[in-house]
Amino acid sequence: MCKTCPPHAPVCPSHGHAGLGLPQGVSRRSALQGLALAGSLLGLSLPALAKPVKLPAPGPRDTCPVCGMFVAPYPYWVATVLWRDGKVVHFDGAKDFFKYLFDLKKYEPGRQRAEIQAMGVTDYYTTERIDALGAFYVVGSDVLGPMGHELVPLDTEAEAREFVADHKGKRILRFAEVTPALPGALDQGKFQ
Repeated sequence: MCKTCPPHAPVCPSHGHAGLGLPQGVSRRSALQGLALAGSLLGLSLPALAKPVKLPAPGPRDTCPVCGMFVAPYPYWVATVLWRDGKVVHFDGAKDFFKYLFDLKKYEPGRQRAEIQAMGVTDYYTTERIDALGAFYVVGSDVLGPMGHELVPLDTEAEAREFVADHKGKRILRFAEVTPALPGALDQGKFQ
């Protein structure tokens, strides 16, 4: 499924792949959390979801420190860093979020990564903010973000694999596997 597909549809009207067939009003996350709870009660282990994070939403004047674009017009792509001193920094996509993290000397002189309290990215399917450290990132897909090729954040490995199949993704990465060179390579349409 993609974010344009209704979660209650048995078949995606836009793309033809199988929908979840969920009752109207039941989100994918709620269904997966219910399955995880049921599985734990039965002693089964199911894949963990990336932890949802509560972070402030960008305001209409918040800009990405990397590219300068306003962030609020792109709610499906927002990434956020919350510093321990309360400073909040928003990005118009995970790509610029990683550029920022890899070059704190440029964007936040005098700060260390250890001073970060929380980091969130927006899950492609649920459009909810999830913990950036627990997310799965797909590169090389046919889905473009506000700044072109993106690291598309997803909640679970199963969703990442589904996204790769539906959107011609090239690779699935975890947070620690994203290299400093990758965000710049994505700007050039290179996925390695």
